[in-house]
Amino acid sequence: MEHLTLKRKVTIMIAIMAAMFFAAINQTITSTAMPRIIAILDGMDYYTWTINIYLLTSTIATILVGKLSDMFGRKPFILIGILFFMLGAFLTGTSDNVYQFIIYRGIQGIGAGIIQSTAFTAVGDLFPPRERGKWMGLMTAVFGFSSVLGPTLGGYLVDHIDWHWLFWIFLPLGIVAFIMILTLFPKVDRKHGQSVDYVGSLFLTTTIVPLLLAFSWAGTEYEWGSWQILSLLGATVVSALIFIYVETLVKEPILPLHLFKNGVVTVSNLIGFIMNFGLMGAMIYISFYVQGVLAISPTYAGYVTLPMSLCMVITSAITGQLIAKIGKYKRFALIGMPVMIIGMGLMIFMDNIAMTIVSTIIFGIGLGLGMPVFSLATQNAVSHKELGVVTASTQLFRNLGGTIGIAVMGTVMSNSLTKHLKEALQSPSAPDFSSLDPKTAQGMLAFANPQTLMNKPLVEKTEASLPEQARALFVQMIDSIRHALGDTLSTVFLTGTLVLVVALILVFFLKELPLRSTNQTPEANAPSGNANVKPGKAVTAE
Repeated sequence: MEHLTLKRKVTIMIAIMAAMFFAAINQTITSTAMPRIIAILDGMDYYTWTINIYLLTSTIATILVGKLSDMFGRKPFILIGILFFMLGAFLTGTSDNVYQFIIYRGIQGIGAGIIQSTAFTAVGDLFPPRERGKWMGLMTAVFGFSSVLGPTLGGYLVDHIDWHWLFWIFLPLGIVAFIMILTLFPKVDRKHGQSVDYVGSLFLTTTIVPLLLAFSWAGTEYEWGSWQILSLLGATVVSALIFIYVETLVKEPILPLHLFKNGVVTVSNLIGFIMNFGLMGAMIYISFYVQGVLAISPTYAGYVTLPMSLCMVITSAITGQLIAKIGKYKRFALIGMPVMIIGMGLMIFMDNIAMTIVSTIIFGIGLGLGMPVFSLATQNAVSHKELGVVTASTQLFRNLGGTIGIAVMGTVMSNSLTKHLKEALQSPSAPDFSSLDPKTAQGMLAFANPQTLMNKPLVEKTEASLPEQARALFVQMIDSIRHALGDTLSTVFLTGTLVLVVALILVFFLKELPLRSTNQTPEANAPSGNANVKPGKAVTAE
């Protein structure tokens, strides 16, 4: 598609960004509202699952579609992705309990994974690496804009209308995006003589699923050393070994192993994994802090994170333009990662709204500087015919890092919270319920868990219904729980900060290759005598 006119390319990019925005806004609109929704569904014990299932299904969809889109073209898959996402969004809004909610979020995740993989790959089809930077920056800005609008709108809606509408309100946008892709995106003919790697796809799936289940359940549902967790990890290892063996035999592997001989691809994917481990694992708990500790309603919680999203949008757009102008990308990661670390480091010490806003703004600037770099680096390091699969590998490692990070951070939070709650409710300054009616005291103690802090209207209603003496003790108890949750989240943010430091160290090992000004690589133009050039080999010439 590189031969198309600039006007046609821009038109196609508008259609792609519409699809991206549809998927992103439906994801971000729930960020501030999710604690309230899960509290209403009485499923706080499954809170991490509502996130994990989405990442799990999107991870599998992303990596499977990557190679298939190289074979059959991007258009059919992005259309399928939009349909899956619309179906999942509609069904999620009909949920009556947390189990239905989790299943339907999984369907949404499938659609999101397909859209995410094909959208970023399509940028590579349309533009050479030298020009991709500014478009990657704009794609990141689209997601950032949804991060600006989504949390604020989601918080307002969940405070004023039924939560189900959060998943239905943007469905018309999905229809528009579908029609735009259908009519504007060019069709690519299938290359003959190619076969689908069904066996490799199966064993890749059976590698990813038990791995993510193990990390999701360890420390919460089961002990880390339990037979259930060890069995899942064992299944992961066995499936991975079979998968590697299969990939060495098939003609068109779903995930070509030679890609990982490319230093740029390997280092970029490791950074993406570790960065998302710290990023997703810690950032998911920002809403917990704002609503649970600072006692801010979902509506105003969106305003608190709004500056971070705005900074990310502006910075990512500028970063993309600068990369395209100077043809260098590593320096932006070297600047962005330390800024992210400073931002998350400040989150450890948050104790008021102003400090929360400052720390998230700094974090957003670092995120905007660093995020566009690693996808661009991997795409530039391989031939165009492997663009889909290498982009999918980037998304795979990011999603794995995010999912495992959420699980590990969840374990850190659970263990730390148990300790801090015990200290808060058994300390000399803890409320004394001995003077109250046993029934009243028992009802108040039912609120001695963080889940109630997310449902501010229920807390306020309960407080207003209590007699004056009991009301004072109730307020004291709620304040103690908020303090315990704040100490716990500081531990979570500290863990995320340390993980990001590891990612920064790896950035120094990222080799910077010149950004090509064409999608045609030397091997594509080489005489037949050079036909044995490996397809995953890094390209260093224009």
